[in-house]
Amino acid sequence: MKLSKIKQTIKNNLPKSLFESLQSLKYAGKKIPDYEIYRSFLKNRRGLEIGGPSTLFKTMLPIYQVIESLDGVNFADSTVWEGSIQTGRTFNYIKDKKGFQFISDATNLDQIKSSTYDFLLSSNCLEHIANALKAIEEWKRVIKDNGFILLVLPNKESNFDHNRPVTTFEHLLDDYNSEITEHDLTHLDEILALHDLSMDPPAGNLEEFRLRSLNNFNNRTLHHHVFDIPLMTKMLEYSEFEIIKTGITETDFLALGLKR
Repeated sequence: MKLSKIKQTIKNNLPKSLFESLQSLKYAGKKIPDYEIYRSFLKNRRGLEIGGPSTLFKTMLPIYQVIESLDGVNFADSTVWEGSIQTGRTFNYIKDKKGFQFISDATNLDQIKSSTYDFLLSSNCLEHIANALKAIEEWKRVIKDNGFILLVLPNKESNFDHNRPVTTFEHLLDDYNSEITEHDLTHLDEILALHDLSMDPPAGNLEEFRLRSLNNFNNRTLHHHVFDIPLMTKMLEYSEFEIIKTGITETDFLALGLKR
C-alpha cells in the first residue's frame, strides 16, 4: 500500500476529537444485552439523531449498520463534541454514509415537518437540555405514528454526577410548564457542590468549571438533570409513548418507546 493511502486510512479511522477517543475506549469490545431487539425495531427505517453521531450506536448498540438512512441535529456549528460542522448533507454517521445535518436547538425543530421520520435516536444528550419534556414533545412531533424513540442517558454511578440526586419528574414537569429556556442555570449551585471534578478532567479546577458553566448557553456542557429508568419511563409515558423495552448497563440507561 502506498504511503499516501496508509496516511488516509489512518486519518479515516482516527476519532475526530478527544471526546470521541474516550467514548471509543468506553464502549470498546462490549455489546448491550439484547441489542438485537433494539435493532430489529429500527432496521431498514429512516431516522433522525439528536446530538450525534454517537460512538455507542456504532459499537455497543450497532444501529447505524442496519438502518436505511439517518439525519442529524446539533445546536451549533461548533461544539465540544463534534468540532466544526455545516448545514447540509454532511452528517457522516458511519463510513461513507451521510445524512442531512440540521443546526438547531433540540427543543425547536421547526426546520423539520411533523411525522417525517420512522424513528429518533438520542444518546447522552437529553441531560444537556434544560427543558427535557419540551424536547421530548418536539422529538415526538417529527416521528411518524407507530414510529420509535430510542433514548440513551448516562448512568450517574459511572460518571461525575454520582454524588447528585436523581431529578424528580415533578421538577421536569415544572420546567415544562414554566417554559424554561436553555439559558437556565437553576441547578448550577448543586452542580458546583456535587460535580466530581476528578472524573471530569476537561472541566479543569473548580473556578474554571464555574466559569465554563456560566457560559453554558454557548457550550451546553452542563448536565441539567440526572436520570434513571423510572424517570425515563415516566417522562416518555407522559408524552404518550408506549414503553417497548428498557435496559441498564454500567454506563447507560436505555429506553425504547413507540409513538401511538
